[in-house]
Amino acid sequence: MSLIKNFASVGGATLLSRLLGFARDIMMAGILGAGPVADAFVAAFRLPNMFRRILAEGVFNTAFIPLFAKALEQKGEEEARRFSANIVSSLIYILLALTLLAEIFMPQLILVLTTGFADDQQKFDLTVLLARICFPYLACMSLMAAYGAILNGLRKFFLAALAPTLLNVVLVAVLGYLVFVAHDTRFAAIVISCGVLVGGIAQIGLVAWALKQTGFFPGLTVPKIDNDLKKFWALAIPAILTGGVTQINILVGTNIASSQESAIAYLYYADRLYQLPLGMIGIAIGIVLLPELSRLLKSGEQQKAANVQSKSLFFGLMLTLPAAVGLYVIANPLLVTLFQRGAFDGQAANQSAQALQVFALGLPAFVLVKVFQPSYFAREDTRTPAIFAAVSVVLNIGFSLLLFPRLGHVGIAWATTISGWANVIMLIMTLAFWRELMLPLSALGRTFSLMAISAIMGAILYFAADFLSPQFVVEQFPLWWRASALSVLVFVGAGSYFFLLHLFGIQRLFTTTQIKRRLLHFPAEQAAQPARNEYRFAANRVP
Repeated sequence: MSLIKNFASVGGATLLSRLLGFARDIMMAGILGAGPVADAFVAAFRLPNMFRRILAEGVFNTAFIPLFAKALEQKGEEEARRFSANIVSSLIYILLALTLLAEIFMPQLILVLTTGFADDQQKFDLTVLLARICFPYLACMSLMAAYGAILNGLRKFFLAALAPTLLNVVLVAVLGYLVFVAHDTRFAAIVISCGVLVGGIAQIGLVAWALKQTGFFPGLTVPKIDNDLKKFWALAIPAILTGGVTQINILVGTNIASSQESAIAYLYYADRLYQLPLGMIGIAIGIVLLPELSRLLKSGEQQKAANVQSKSLFFGLMLTLPAAVGLYVIANPLLVTLFQRGAFDGQAANQSAQALQVFALGLPAFVLVKVFQPSYFAREDTRTPAIFAAVSVVLNIGFSLLLFPRLGHVGIAWATTISGWANVIMLIMTLAFWRELMLPLSALGRTFSLMAISAIMGAILYFAADFLSPQFVVEQFPLWWRASALSVLVFVGAGSYFFLLHLFGIQRLFTTTQIKRRLLHFPAEQAAQPARNEYRFAANRVP
């Protein structure tokens, strides 16, 4: 399967998960609103998610995959199976101990995460209760990440990417039930937290089944402290910081924002919107690119590795830049249409939209991190990205403390965006200094072209949004009308962008022969010979 098809496979599964996540968040906003109960649930749910992405995804998508690929390439399947069983078993024992300690010391953990809740005993106690229900989700998801990493190392991407949809399927069902029976937000938050745990069990079940089909399912053993395990944890310790830098930044932002009423909820709903393109593009690139680069570099195919990274950069920017511009321009219509109903009022939508605009400015940086970090990880260098991650965390803390008193929750979003761009700049400059950037000069020209086209699309979208702005008044128009107006804006933005891509030859969408075949229904044999003026795919010119 080609690189782009793998991107599309992972991105498509992620898109399905994120769309179901939107349905989940729309229903949750109506049931929990943006008040103290919503703050409590978001803080409780983020705790296991943060540990999962740091301890599981951060480790297994950076430290495990290069070593697993090396074992497969150089030692064969049996040794790779033994290696994976030893690593996964060590993770399970760590997770069991961590879960037990977290359940015991949950009040102290919540106090660290949300110091602002200490002044409201009722909110604090509810957060502790919800976190204790949600936290075992960490063990399920961490094990799922481990199994998913093995699947990715075997270049079986789809089911590992599809598994997160099960959480949203479970939660949408739970929320649908609550729409009819819940009249108390506290009760609703408890039921949703139970749904989180059920969703985690469902996800690990799917990935475990998929792994068994490959014959690579790692059985539980007593971990053997050999050279492979020592090397894994030597790589994993700095990878914990590197892979979890975004989660650390979220933790810092959540802690600081906890002193402002509803700020955590405002940031959460803004975060959910920009996570859609980040998940589809950035995470898909990171998942697919690392095993590909690791395999090519281990086999000494430097030029192919350079081609893979160049195509990844082009693919990422081609989709990320317009997404960032679009989120910035139509942030308010998006929040109003998707979330403003029930307990989520116009003030909440406006405040979340302001945070979304700032997050949108950082979206290209968050995606570029996923493009350039694998160049380090594939070479078994987790220390350098860890240093950069630590610097970005310090910057995030500093800017959060500086901007929050002046800008409130929007200052937290600015700090996240600034630290994200700082991380990218350090990654790129260091690769260039080491002569390992592996990008042709033509990539710079394509980047400026994509930026120009995205800016033109943004201008078109701005005027369209201004013209349609009266259609988003909640008091005057029903949801279906506002959703239709939003669909028009999305169509105008996407349509103009891809038309400009084709017009300026950055990415041809169709050849002349393909257009004729579609419009005139030419059979394949009649279209076998290309027309004299047939365009060539611009993608073929990408190194």
